[in-house]
Order: sequence, then structure tokens, then C-alpha cells
Amino acid sequence: MPINPKVKLVENILEKEKLEQAPTRKGYGEGLLAAGELNEKIVALCADLTESTQMHLFAKKFPQRFIEMGVAEQNLATIAAGLANYGKIPFISSYAMFSPGRNWEQIRTTICYNDVPVKIAGSHAGVSVGPDGATHQAVEDIAIMRPIPNMTVINPCDTNEAKKATMAAALVNGPVYLRFAREKTPVFTTLDTPFEVGKAEIFWDSLIEVRLQSALDVAIIACGPLVHNAILATADLEKEGIKIRVINNHTIKPMDEKTIIQAAKDSGAVVTVEEHQVQGGMGSAVAEVLAKNYPVPIEFVGVQNRFGESGTPNELIEHFGMGVSHIKEAVKKVLKRKIK
Repeated sequence: MPINPKVKLVENILEKEKLEQAPTRKGYGEGLLAAGELNEKIVALCADLTESTQMHLFAKKFPQRFIEMGVAEQNLATIAAGLANYGKIPFISSYAMFSPGRNWEQIRTTICYNDVPVKIAGSHAGVSVGPDGATHQAVEDIAIMRPIPNMTVINPCDTNEAKKATMAAALVNGPVYLRFAREKTPVFTTLDTPFEVGKAEIFWDSLIEVRLQSALDVAIIACGPLVHNAILATADLEKEGIKIRVINNHTIKPMDEKTIIQAAKDSGAVVTVEEHQVQGGMGSAVAEVLAKNYPVPIEFVGVQNRFGESGTPNELIEHFGMGVSHIKEAVKKVLKRKIK
């Protein structure tokens, strides 16, 4: 199996039913607690969703460093900016639909314009929130955060990576947006899987196993829990002789342009996969990089200019065209467009 040995993923990665399942927000809660234990400057503020966002772990251990703001997301951002301006490292949490959705202007003006180190945790992002429906399904949050100057944007692929991303965010000297899911998803990275802000990781590469100098057929660039779907799709497509590289592009800004460009050069075709609107999201950021440096055909797997709906998380992933079968279809479609 052509898993990149350097990234140290779980051995049974293709056996989805046997993998541990945990929401990425769990990793955020654990990472925030660990970061708080290492640095007393870290404080936490929440908008009346302490347990849902997994901030209760920090609040229980450090009650003097935790502020419950209530349902007041604009205040959540502005008070955090003030705390950061006086030397604290605030983490603020709510559902992504409300932060950054409701307090975007305060994030832009009080946090990013002043370039203070507030870390914004947007939980319950994507359609996999489930029955809560369109009003609570943030599928535009990457698009509204990545254009803001000074902002770093990270979308971890599982709970282990979420913990690492949270701890790494505490060390970033500036604003960070961390995107997390509500639903339990496969845990397929390990404690030893590398994570570095701004560095994409190659999780799968067909050429590792065949050890040939022949070119790849396509590169799949994914972020968030759908990285696992991309790997499952790739395993199926390899049986048909299609050679693929799968990249975990967890840091959407600043993007690892070197890895993205090299993948385009090695394959000549790209598929992007994300639980977000295809307009303005991670795929758009990849397209911007490649349009400037190495244009190739691209297919975009994600929400196609629609609002969310109510349903179970798995039903919605399939309904909105982000399942394993849809990734496989996108690969075959882009291969037809590939310049020979």
C-alpha cells in the first residue's frame, strides 16, 4: 500500500469501520488544555457553547483564565483583541456560523488589522453538522477568513491533527482561524504523524509502491476529515491502474505552494476536496497558486453553490457530492481533460 512511510499513518487506514472515530473539535479541546498547561498567557473565551466546542476542559482546569461571554460573538472578538493587545494569547470559540460568521467585521478590524495573536476556533463547520440544517452549516467560513491580511487558516483532518494544530496555533505570532467539525470522523493519523503550520503532507503516492519514474496521473489535494475519503477513493482507483498522489493540505493560508506546484508538475491534473463551498475555499486557493505558476485542469469536490440541508452527516456528505464515489468521478473527469 503506497502510504507515505514518512507521515506514519495508522496501518488499517482503509478499514473505515475499524478505525477509531472522534470529532476534530475533541482534538481542539485537548490541544487547548495542553497549550494552556505550557503557557500561562493563554486565556479562553467562549460564546455560550463551552461543552459543544470542547472548551470545558480548559475552563475546568483554569477557571481564572476562562471567560464565558454568553451569546455575544462581537464582544467575544473585541474583548479577545484587547486581551491580546496587553500580552495574552486568547482562544475564542463558537460555532463557525457565528464566529467568524456573525463577528467577521470585529475579527477583521480589531484582531487582524491590529495583528494581535487571537486564535479563532470555528466549530461545527461544514454540512456534517447534520440535522441543524442550513442556518448552522458554515460552508463559507474559509472564503471569508482567508482574504483577511495577517490571518492564518487551518483545517485539520482528524482529532490528532486538530490537537497538534491547536498547540501550534498558540505559537503563531498573529491571528489564526482553526476549523473543526462536530461529527465523529475516522482517526487515521497518529501521535507521530508530522504537523507543521504552512507545510502540506503527502499522505499517499502511487509511485512509492511501484518505484517507477513514470508520471502520476492525478493529484488529489484535500483538507479536513474528507482527506480520508480521498484516500479511500484513491485505493479504489489504483486498482484500475490510475496513479495518484494525495496531499493533506491542512494549512490553507499560508499555503505550501512548493508542494502544490510540484504535484501539478508531476501529475498534470488536480482534484481538490473540501467540505466547503467550492467558491472561495481551499480549492480556489489551490487554483490561484496553479493559475499563476503551473496551470493544469482542475476539478473541485465540495458544496456547489448551495445552502445546506437537514439530514444525517453521512447522508449530507453523499447528497452534496463529497463521498468516495464522487471523488472517483472527479478524478476520471479531470483525466479526460488532461493535456496529453
